[in-house]
Amino acid sequence: MAGLGTSAALTAGVALLERAIGYTLGSLQLVRDDALDRPTPCADWDLGNLLRHLDTSLLVLAEAVDCGHIEPRSGSAGPQPVAAIRDRAGRLLGAWTARDRPLVRIGATDLPAGIVSGTGALEIAVHGWDVARACGHDRPVPPALAADLLELAELVVVDADRPDRFALPIRLAPAAGPGARLLAFLGRHPMEF
Repeated sequence: MAGLGTSAALTAGVALLERAIGYTLGSLQLVRDDALDRPTPCADWDLGNLLRHLDTSLLVLAEAVDCGHIEPRSGSAGPQPVAAIRDRAGRLLGAWTARDRPLVRIGATDLPAGIVSGTGALEIAVHGWDVARACGHDRPVPPALAADLLELAELVVVDADRPDRFALPIRLAPAAGPGARLLAFLGRHPMEF
């Protein structure tokens, strides 16, 4: 799917979601219970907070496909956050592949479900990278997934999202690979932390 193009980047959400979940499940294998207070590339979060946020993201995406709308909420990964996230990720993917929901309401706006699931894939994959980095591992986002997510990110992350939801983009050498470009576009230092 590399080189999706604008239209496909906005509609390939469930396939991206499946790939992002697979990548992030691999990163979750690196988490140890004694590491939950470690810092992450997300400036104000330790690993425990990041896992709670990831759990909430999965919960919201499940609500999007189950109910057709998204409301602010928070998840509760509980005392076993990795197990809870793995379980929720599996159920989430099953829900998105089993339903044919064309639109999801966010606030007063109806968005194509492909945009919602694709944006969820972006969130899940990048936080999978954050988890690996917090655990002290360099686990790059797979190049083809990163290239597809970068195309989507360039369409859905706008200046108004910065600096609150994402930091300012980081400048990289032109020869940087798609994973590094994706992370840099979202304000992460792909070679640091």
